[in-house]
Amino acid sequence: MGIYVNPGKASFQEAINSEIYVDKSGLIAYINGVIRTQQKNLCVSRPRRFGKSMAANMLAAYYSRGCDSSRLFSGLAIEGEESFPMHLNRHNVIRWDVQRFLESKSGYDRFINDIEDMVIRDLKKEFPECGDFPEGSRLKTVLDEVYGQTGQGFVFIIDEWDCVFRMAKKREEMQKAYLDFLRGLFKGAEYVDLAYMTGILPIKKYGEHSALNIFEEYSMLDSAELAMFFGFTEEEVHGLCTSTGMDFQDVERWYDGYLMNGIHIYNPKSVVDAVRRGKCKSYWTGTETYEALKVYIDLDFDGLREAVVGMLGGARCRVDATTSQNDMTTFKTKDNVLTLLIHLGYLAYDEDTEEAFIPNQEIAQEYMRAIKVGGWGGLTEALNCSEELLRSTWALDGEAVAAGMSAIHDETASLLKYNNENSLTCTVLMAYYSTKAYYMNPIMELPSGKDYADVVYLPKRGIGRPALVVELKWNKSARGAIAQIKDRQYAAWIADYTGDILLVGISYDKKSKEHACLIETWRKT
Repeated sequence: MGIYVNPGKASFQEAINSEIYVDKSGLIAYINGVIRTQQKNLCVSRPRRFGKSMAANMLAAYYSRGCDSSRLFSGLAIEGEESFPMHLNRHNVIRWDVQRFLESKSGYDRFINDIEDMVIRDLKKEFPECGDFPEGSRLKTVLDEVYGQTGQGFVFIIDEWDCVFRMAKKREEMQKAYLDFLRGLFKGAEYVDLAYMTGILPIKKYGEHSALNIFEEYSMLDSAELAMFFGFTEEEVHGLCTSTGMDFQDVERWYDGYLMNGIHIYNPKSVVDAVRRGKCKSYWTGTETYEALKVYIDLDFDGLREAVVGMLGGARCRVDATTSQNDMTTFKTKDNVLTLLIHLGYLAYDEDTEEAFIPNQEIAQEYMRAIKVGGWGGLTEALNCSEELLRSTWALDGEAVAAGMSAIHDETASLLKYNNENSLTCTVLMAYYSTKAYYMNPIMELPSGKDYADVVYLPKRGIGRPALVVELKWNKSARGAIAQIKDRQYAAWIADYTGDILLVGISYDKKSKEHACLIETWRKT
C-alpha cells in the first residue's frame, strides 16, 4: 500500500463511520460499466461540498489492490450488483489530489514534476520486479514500462483536477503545461483502465473545443446519468428529516433548487450540517464567501445586474453557456459570468429550458450579502420594503402599491436602466421579493387564456394567501392592464385554484415618471 499508488481505505472508512452517511455506492456500478471502454475517461465537475471527494475516496477504496474493503461495502447498494465482486480490490489505483501540490505559490512552477516524482517513487515500491527507472523519467514512460512488463493497467483517480485554473488564474503558460501533461498521460495510453477526475470547473476550452476531448464530462450544465450521485436527492433528504425530526419543508426551502437531469438535488454538506445541528441557516460561508461572489456580479456587462435582480425576485434568466471558456478569467459577455456562477453553485440550471436561477434561500442570502457590501444602488433598502408592499396588495390598496413601486424605483435608479417594460418587470420582482415566504417562484409570461400573463404568483400549499396575476404596462394605464387580464382570460389557467385570485395592474408613465396600480378580486364565473 502506498500514498499515491494502491492507497488504503481510511478516507472512505471515515465517511462510513460518520454520524450521517448517505449511500452513493450506486456510482460504482456505473463506473464498472465503462472500465476499459471508450467511455473510460470521465470528468465530474460540481461546486464545493457536493460530495466529489467522498466519491473519489469511495472509488479508491473499492478498486485499490492496496486494501481489503469488502466489509466497508457490506449492506450498501453496490453489494447487490453483479459487477461488485468482479472489480473489488482488483485494480492498481493511482490517486492524487492536485491541491496538495499547490498549497503555496512556491510550488506552482514545479508541481507537475512533484506529482510525477511522488507517483514514480510509489511505483518503484509497488513493482520492484520492473527494476529501477532512470533518473528524470517521465511518469507516462514509467507506466508504459510497468504495463509492458506486467500487463497490468491502472485506475487513475484525480481529485481537484482544476485547482490550477482556480489558484493560478492568470498563469496561462502553467495551465497549458498542465493540460499537456494530462493529455500526454491519458490519450492513447494502453495502461489506462479508467481515468476519473473531479473538480469545480469543467475542462478548459480554447476557442470552441475542449483541451482534453477524450473525456466524457458530467457538469452542472449536463449531469446526465450521474446526477443522483453528487448531492442528496429529495427522497434522501426526506428520509433524513423523518429520522431526525427536522421539518422537511424548512430544509426544502433552504437547500433545494439544484435541478439536474430532472432530479431535485440538495447541497449535501448544508443538509448534513442542518440535520446535525437541528437548525437551517446558511452554511455556505464555511467555504465560499460573499466577497468571491461580489467580484463576479460586479463585472460591467450590459444586462448582468438586471439579470441578478430578476433572479433575486424569483425569475429565471436564459443563458448561452456554449461560449464559456471554463476558466475564472475569460469573460466577454454576461453569459460567461452566469455560466461560471452555475459551475460555482451560485446559480442552478435547467437543462431543458437553458435557464439559470437562484436555487434556494441559502444562496439568496449570499447574494444579499454581496449586494449589501457592493452598494448596489439602494437595492437592499428596496427589498426591505417588499413585505409592506405585499400586504398592501392583499389589502387591495393600489395607491400604496404604486407609492411603494415609486420608492423602490427611486432607490434603484442608479442600478437599472428604466426605459422599457423589462425594466418595469425587474422593479416588480424586487417589489414582490417577500413573496418567497408565501408563494412559489413567479411564473413569467404564463400561457393563459388567449395570451401570456406577465407574472403569476401561486401560493405555497397551506399558506392561505390569494394567487396574484400581474400585468404590466409601459406608458399605458393600469386600468388597461386590468382590462387586458380580463379580456384575454389570464386568470382562466388557474381557475381550478380554490382560493382567491387577485388581478394586479401596474403601469409606469415615462413622461410623468409615476406608477399607478389597480387591484381587483377575480370573480369566478
